[in-house]
Amino acid sequence: MTKIFARFMKDESGATAIEYGLIAALISIAIIAGATALGGSIGDTFTSVSGTLDTAVGE
Repeated sequence: MTKIFARFMKDESGATAIEYGLIAALISIAIIAGATALGGSIGDTFTSVSGTLDTAVGE
């Protein structure tokens, strides 16, 4: 039983998968935060462009 426990303690193959999962989670949080912060200004820009195009087509 102690050999199995010792082998389990030496095995680090699952640690890599957990680390990659944490990195992916942090990257996704950063993307969501950036999109939330820039969302309003990007929406305003598209609204402005849309209004300009509507004005240009109407003439």
